[in-house]
Amino acid sequence: MTQNTLPGGTYRAGDLDLTRVGYGAMQLAGPGVFGPPADHDGAIAVLRAAVEAGITHIDTAEFYGPHVTNELIREALAPYPDALHIVTKVGAERDADGGWPHARSPQQLRDQVHQNLRSLGLERLDVVNLRVGGFDRPEPGSLAEQFGALADLQQEGLIRHLGLSTVDRAQLAEARAIAPVVCVQNFYNIANREDDAFIDELAAEGIAYVPYFPLGGFTPVQSGALSGVAERLGASTMAVALAWLLQRSPNLLLIPGTSSVAHLRENIAGAGLELPEDAVAELDAIGARAAA
Repeated sequence: MTQNTLPGGTYRAGDLDLTRVGYGAMQLAGPGVFGPPADHDGAIAVLRAAVEAGITHIDTAEFYGPHVTNELIREALAPYPDALHIVTKVGAERDADGGWPHARSPQQLRDQVHQNLRSLGLERLDVVNLRVGGFDRPEPGSLAEQFGALADLQQEGLIRHLGLSTVDRAQLAEARAIAPVVCVQNFYNIANREDDAFIDELAAEGIAYVPYFPLGGFTPVQSGALSGVAERLGASTMAVALAWLLQRSPNLLLIPGTSSVAHLRENIAGAGLELPEDAVAELDAIGARAAA
């Protein structure tokens, strides 16, 4: 498989051509995204298979592991192909219990950028997302000091483009008053549709939207409805969830994660599933019921 056969084609984020089907590397670390993988060679194989499939968009973070995922990426893929773009996140760290406390002082952010550069073996990071909220929801408040610190590093030539993770409209507007934003990474899927209008606004502004947790946060009733559509189409629930996202808006970029080459290939193929209109309507109704 080559890049031009990947479902959805590519999206231009800043001056980067990113395949709309990307790869999220979080699951390469050990249980709880902590420590080394159980199968080191398997993790290396997944990363190489992603690039061989034509994926040019890999999502990672220094706090995955911590350090582990970035080091696996470097081992598997360096020297990096010119077309490959690695997107990382800053704004959190790992504690001794495997927690994810915020780490967002200007100095902490500077340190994290340099840690990413070292562990990935890069002189400049293609995209750095500032993580602002928690796992699945934004947290209100100013991000000016934090985003300003990253904008300073961009001016120093250490970062190519800036993005945001788990933010709301006000925070995006505040960030854009400081420096351009090429992507927003928020929790969104068939059942969790709070960002519907936000996605359309971003599309109009030429900003990519990167949804995470494609099967996260479903109630049992919603899961049953999704399974029913998948069974009728002869597909997996993940395939349906990814295909729905890819068809939702042209600015959506997918980052499904897996530690299995077989599952990676299934995710790529599944994203290309053509959903008939009646299936889309039924899937849309899942989110509509949640919003009611």
